[in-house]
Amino acid sequence: MASTANFPSTFITLPNFSKTCRGSIFRKKKLFNFVSKKVVSCKTKNADSSLNRFDRRDILLGLGGSFYGATNLLGGDPFALAAPIAAPDLSQCAEATVQKTGLPTMGVACCPPVSTTIIDFKPPSVRKIRYRPAAHLVDSRYLKKFEEALRLMRELDKDDPRSFMQKANVHCPYCNDACPQTLFPSQPIQRILGKLINDPDFAIPYWNWDSPSGISMPEIYVGSNSPLYDSKRDLSHLPPSLVNLNGGRDNDLSRERQIKCNLNLMCNRAGSTRDLGAGSVEDGSHIAVHIWVGDKEEPYNEDMGSFYPAGRDPIFYAHHANVDRIWNIWKTLPGKKRRDIDDRDWLDSAFLFYDENKNPVRVKVRDCLDSRALGYDYQSVDIPWLGSKATPRSRGRAPRRRPPSGRAPGRAMAAEINNTIAFPIVLDKIVRFEVPRPKKSRTKIGKKDEEEEEEEEEEEEEVLVIENIQLDKDAPVKFDVCINDDDDEDDGKPVGPEDSEFVGSFTNLPHGHGQTGAKLTTTLTFSISDLLEELGIEGEDNIVVTLVPQEGEGLVSIGNVKIDYIRD
Repeated sequence: MASTANFPSTFITLPNFSKTCRGSIFRKKKLFNFVSKKVVSCKTKNADSSLNRFDRRDILLGLGGSFYGATNLLGGDPFALAAPIAAPDLSQCAEATVQKTGLPTMGVACCPPVSTTIIDFKPPSVRKIRYRPAAHLVDSRYLKKFEEALRLMRELDKDDPRSFMQKANVHCPYCNDACPQTLFPSQPIQRILGKLINDPDFAIPYWNWDSPSGISMPEIYVGSNSPLYDSKRDLSHLPPSLVNLNGGRDNDLSRERQIKCNLNLMCNRAGSTRDLGAGSVEDGSHIAVHIWVGDKEEPYNEDMGSFYPAGRDPIFYAHHANVDRIWNIWKTLPGKKRRDIDDRDWLDSAFLFYDENKNPVRVKVRDCLDSRALGYDYQSVDIPWLGSKATPRSRGRAPRRRPPSGRAPGRAMAAEINNTIAFPIVLDKIVRFEVPRPKKSRTKIGKKDEEEEEEEEEEEEEVLVIENIQLDKDAPVKFDVCINDDDDEDDGKPVGPEDSEFVGSFTNLPHGHGQTGAKLTTTLTFSISDLLEELGIEGEDNIVVTLVPQEGEGLVSIGNVKIDYIRD
């Protein structure tokens, strides 16, 4: 039965997690329970390599990485910082550059107005909570008010820092290196819209693409005469087309299978941590929706499909409001360690935005973590992905070996197990290989000392680490990761998010940052303890890993794949 978030959304009725959403984030006895099926960073300087362990401080950012923007905008390993990041100097902002493999570099003017007077953010005096409505549920009265507010915002002078184009440009300065270390939260646009229509209670809507009820683009954004419309969208993805949260590309899935795939992906059963600390929502469904909405006929997949113009599409703000909402939900789920990051340097990092009174405001990360303290929350809707569960194709048996056959039509996993693979490799085809496990699951050791065994299990989480992933930053790349898959088990149907064998994906949205040939080197880490148990292979000495290129074959290399352990 689907879960229901009661009003207000911070109180949630939860299903029986022992039979639903896979992941030790729902297991009662594991202290490190918020990691499973999410991903942790292995960019660590404190790792004990002799024990294959990581210190909790080194992985903390990755675990909290679902908060879009907060982790990603630190520009590197945040725990390597000697001090909090200072707010940027807007006078140093220059023309941004945009590039994509095979296309010429393009200059974009997107700097915000410069001001020498900057005020520090102070939490508002909240007289009542404003509730952001689900976009597919708004009534005609709300829609009329929303359209009028956005029309007035579009009519403001282009140099007015409150204008729609100025707010639309906020994605560009940071993402395309016009003004490094700049972050402009989405909260100001809500206050600007409210002031323009003299309604202090106005709240922008959210697009709940994580639920079947909101799985299509909201109708309020598709009318060509509406100020909510953007002409640079993929016309084939207008309603009733269903969003594909597994990469955002077209596929031939049935409606039922697409919904199931999306719900399982939202169950945080897998994810990715990148060199910038992105979490499973940011690197997964967040990017997928950007790709899905952007116009593939435009040279840079404008608007939503590219960093520099994404904010020019009004649906951008509903999309990011939903990412914010999902973070709120995540913090209410069982597990005492599902909480905001408490690193002081991260919390005190400062950024600038213009408020509804045209004032440039310096805001710290710590100011933005509690939406209710900022005066808003989210309308309650069903959260069916909390009750989603992947299904194993087979349990307790290694995949069958087969002769090499490359990628046969409709058989994405058709490749032999290569036990002589030599890293690094260029991922230009499907590869399958065995990875040794330094230790086997405690559940197979026996009951000699149950208390000591349980304590050790609580401290460690087994992770699959894909090291030294290298590619051009401006290259579109996606590959899937599977464990102990066997396509013969299901009439050759490729393994997908509805299957337990599907671990997760790596996705790169082109972002050259103005440097031709700039490289991205990163590591991808998946928590697999519960996955191994679910597949019945926690006692095996080796696991079979399959890497499946879905886009950008031959454009990415893999340095190594191994099993490691993290501990709290």
